[in-house]
Amino acid sequence: MSAQDTNQKFKLENVFNVKDRVALVTGGGSGIGLMATQSLAVNGAKVYITGRTGEKLERVAELYGKNIPGQIIPITADITSKESIKKLADEISSKESKLHILINNAGISSAHHTTEYEDPKELQEELFHNTTTFEEWENVMRTNVTQLFFTTTAFLPLLNKGTEEERGWSSTVVNISSISGIIKSAQHHFAYNASKAAAIHLTKMLAHEITSSKLKLRVNNIAPGVFPSEMTANDSDEKQKSTIPKENFEGKVPADRPGKDEDMAGAVLFTVSNQYLNGQTIVVDGGYVLATGTV
Repeated sequence: MSAQDTNQKFKLENVFNVKDRVALVTGGGSGIGLMATQSLAVNGAKVYITGRTGEKLERVAELYGKNIPGQIIPITADITSKESIKKLADEISSKESKLHILINNAGISSAHHTTEYEDPKELQEELFHNTTTFEEWENVMRTNVTQLFFTTTAFLPLLNKGTEEERGWSSTVVNISSISGIIKSAQHHFAYNASKAAAIHLTKMLAHEITSSKLKLRVNNIAPGVFPSEMTANDSDEKQKSTIPKENFEGKVPADRPGKDEDMAGAVLFTVSNQYLNGQTIVVDGGYVLATGTV
């Protein structure tokens, strides 16, 4: 191979090539899920998006699926139900012989707690006697952790086919976790942070066990800082996009701003394309963890 031929390997379209890949993004109707969807579809992937609200998914396909190299295909599904996950896997299996990319993005937040009380009675009142229940913790874990396990394992055969049929490619699972699962602060929501820590560890366990089973699949997770989404901004506009004022984060993170769509796009394309990446946490947070410290 000549030096000039070697140079071709370093072109962006080769290093981050997702053309003709088949992908599934859960929670693809807004926020980080929509960012991931656009990252892949605009660069030539066929992307199935799921969520509980069909209207929202259809709007994403209508708005962002036109005049692009790839496709965006909506399928309504509830990934907190094992039966619904099986139905989703069966439906995609009926349409596709393989799956190259699975992005487990769907998630929810949890109740806000005031943790600054110094009196033990006041702290007890806030953390024990308030409206938080076992059921809320279970719901957060079900949505942010348990479904990662069942969605990933439901698609193992299709993902394995993606590896077998594409030379030089190993299919990949990307779990969207959070820096909230890395830092020691509860950030006023214990259940959410605990669930994201569990999601990060589940990623490592899945990566290890899948590799131990001799399957050529990669499992990684992206741990975002604050990005605009319905969770962080409380709503989205008519284009399914959310906004967080830049000034809200000046002096709070080294980057002095929340994350942008293109910041997440770069992280997604890197994580799904890098064939040497497995069992890792990709932190994209504007330096928040750097400034606050970890567990």
